[in-house]
Amino acid sequence: MKALTNALTYLTGQLRQIGLFIALIVIVVFFQITTAGITLAPINVSNLIVQNSYILILAVGMVMVIIAGHIDLSVGSVVAFIGAMAGVMISSWHIPWPLAVILCLVLGAIVGAWQGFWIAYFGIPAFIVTLAGMLVFRGAAQIALGNQQISFFPKEFRAIGSGFLPTFGTSGYEPLTLILGLLAAVAIVASAVRQRLVRRKYELEDEPIWWFVVKVVFLVLLVLIVTLLLASYNGTPIVLLILGVLVVGYTAIMSRSVFGRHIYAIGGNLAAAQLSGVKTKRVTFLLFVNMGVISAIAGLVFTAGLNLASPSAGNGFELDAISAVFIGGAAVTGGIGTVPGAIIGGLIIGVLNNGMSILGVDSDYQLLIKGLVLLAAVAFDVYNKRRSVGS
Repeated sequence: MKALTNALTYLTGQLRQIGLFIALIVIVVFFQITTAGITLAPINVSNLIVQNSYILILAVGMVMVIIAGHIDLSVGSVVAFIGAMAGVMISSWHIPWPLAVILCLVLGAIVGAWQGFWIAYFGIPAFIVTLAGMLVFRGAAQIALGNQQISFFPKEFRAIGSGFLPTFGTSGYEPLTLILGLLAAVAIVASAVRQRLVRRKYELEDEPIWWFVVKVVFLVLLVLIVTLLLASYNGTPIVLLILGVLVVGYTAIMSRSVFGRHIYAIGGNLAAAQLSGVKTKRVTFLLFVNMGVISAIAGLVFTAGLNLASPSAGNGFELDAISAVFIGGAAVTGGIGTVPGAIIGGLIIGVLNNGMSILGVDSDYQLLIKGLVLLAAVAFDVYNKRRSVGS
């Protein structure tokens, strides 16, 4: 009886993380039933990843910005601007697409540095700077394209957003995808065990072994199920590989690097971080440079996948990215959040969009439902904080 009480007490303390996974599972199961099995059909899972990849990529950068106590409203416009410049470089200036990709990433860093300068060194709030950036870079995209659209990119460039890794075999499950999925599962187990051993070494471990096992098994099963679904269709989307590298890399940065700890410190208590010797202006500047590069990656992926550079691209992307971060457990006041949590939040939005589209729900009601989900996520965060303070 005591063990059960201790288990319930621990789970109550982990309500934020548990609720996130439960919400994802409930939403997937609901749409799997209401769409007569279409939601988890291999082709739909593949399309779900490809069609929401740019939101998940933006969420990786946005969660870092929000953890630091800032916000970036310009990412949708930057996506459009970078896509426009990619179109102009490749189609009008006839620059080879690999060089155009590199130049677009550099341009994204410059955009981020421009905004980061005003925020970090001039002291203008990020909300105002990026609101101005939303207008500036939307206008820049329209000017670059002359309010026209550019399409028909090289197939190698298009593969970035809609292509798949080479497939092997003619029937059954695609072997390369199975191998990558198994490697990802092994990496999850190895990383989890390593982190637990490190925490135990420094006597920081308070997670019961049963919960550790349940959590790892759940993640491994999730990866293996997605692997089997993808392997039974066209294999691994190239954009999933890009997203995987970003998630692994930035998770490591936020959890193991000095830069990541400084971001959490700034969001948790700016004054204390400054007194502790954190170079807050430099960290903030680099944070927005990074957000510019992330937005450039999302812009390239979106343009390549759509095979179209349009001045209207990226409309509402900032709202989806911000929603993904808050649904994923980030605190409105900063200092709390994780990259994996933002990805789960993005998947919840992606499944909602996909499921409602399959069911033929009007776009008006889709916006209404997504707004209510976001409000519920933030309210849940506020409730958790009050409950923990009260206890």
